[in-house]
Amino acid sequence: MESMGKKKPRPRRSFMPEFKAEIVEVCRRGDRSVGQIAEDFDLAGTAVCDWVKAGRGRRW
Repeated sequence: MESMGKKKPRPRRSFMPEFKAEIVEVCRRGDRSVGQIAEDFDLAGTAVCDWVKAGRGRRW
C-alpha cells in the first residue's frame, strides 16, 4: 500500500548564527507572519519560532 500524502523528511540543515539573526530581525519587523517568512526562506515554521524565542536571549 502506498503512503498517501506522506513526505520524506528533509535532511537536517544547520544555519549560521548570522542567518538566524537576520531571520529573527525580519520577523520583528512585523510586515509578514512567521509562517510566511518560513515559506519564503524554505524553513520549518517551528525552527523560525524557536529562533525568535532564542533571539530574545541570543542563545544560538
